[in-house]
Amino acid sequence: MRFLKTLIWVTVIVGLIVFATNNWVPVSISLWGGLRLDTKLPALVIAAFMLGFFPLYFIHRTVLWRMKRRILTLEGNQRTTAFPPPPPVTPRPSYVSGDAA
Repeated sequence: MRFLKTLIWVTVIVGLIVFATNNWVPVSISLWGGLRLDTKLPALVIAAFMLGFFPLYFIHRTVLWRMKRRILTLEGNQRTTAFPPPPPVTPRPSYVSGDAA
């Protein structure tokens, strides 16, 4: 499984390198107020990907963390209430042979 994960990451990195070398052209972006940003196309594409990926990744990790905490709490509650306490023992009244009426 680790080999497959490494193979996928190597393929993604090689793909990014090939994309960056084939598309290394300057791009001008018009921003607000007459500002212009001159950058290379791969930098723009990677920045746009990160801008969309990281907020959703952080939301995903937060939901996983919250669900793990909820599961641990429910399992802990189940563990403590799995065996109900025994009913209280009421002492039997002791009758002495002369006291019974």
